[in-house]
Amino acid sequence: MSDCRGAQHEISIRLGNILCPQGFEVYPFQVGWYNEQVEEPFRFNLPYATLCYTVVSTPDMFEECLVPFLCKTGTSGSAATMDLLDKCMQHCFTNIKEAFPSEEVETIHDYELAATRRPKVLVQPAGHVSGATYYYTRACLNPDPFPSNNKIFGVCIHPRYGGWFALRGIIIFQSVQCPDLPRTEPIDCVPDNDRRVELLDLFNNHWRDARYRDIVKVDKKYSEDQQKYFGTLPKDRVPIIQNLLEKYLGIDAFAN
Repeated sequence: MSDCRGAQHEISIRLGNILCPQGFEVYPFQVGWYNEQVEEPFRFNLPYATLCYTVVSTPDMFEECLVPFLCKTGTSGSAATMDLLDKCMQHCFTNIKEAFPSEEVETIHDYELAATRRPKVLVQPAGHVSGATYYYTRACLNPDPFPSNNKIFGVCIHPRYGGWFALRGIIIFQSVQCPDLPRTEPIDCVPDNDRRVELLDLFNNHWRDARYRDIVKVDKKYSEDQQKYFGTLPKDRVPIIQNLLEKYLGIDAFAN
């Protein structure tokens, strides 16, 4: 693909056709934008204008992607031991790579680690530079009321879904350079300093109650099934998986 803007437009359409019906969003960015926001160990040794995409799962992903994947694979009983979400995301990312056989495509999941045990990608900065989500850290605070020796983790907020979403990884089109890609700034949906302090406090100290997810008015939240699934430890999800299969397929997946 020689015309970078035409290539990017075509890639975006094809990615959207694959992922959007399954409850995902994709946002393009240049790898150089990301490299400017992270420390050297996390940077990619790629040309500045290399085309990348952030992959966001919306509240619809659970019913539109994860549950159908479960219904196709869970009846074997393997759902009792496998990490269902990771397997589902691997399946989705494999489909993406297969959809672009003429391009050099690398997909990186949010949970992947390098040999050094560092994350292969920091998805929060990727979400920010792509315009998908706004990444709030204590560097955004003025004044910063937290003790200087306290570790305060940053959190991304989506303009439509608040905290009811997830950054699932990135897609790198290593063979596509797009120097003219227009940059979309993320929407600062928590502009007030006091609300930013509240957001970071809720995320760092009260994340289990999910109040940080509602720091802004949202269009949609996770369904009851989804909240129950993600609110349960993976080792304890077998009954939930069985209930989902019974609900959507009307079967007892783990009956002998």
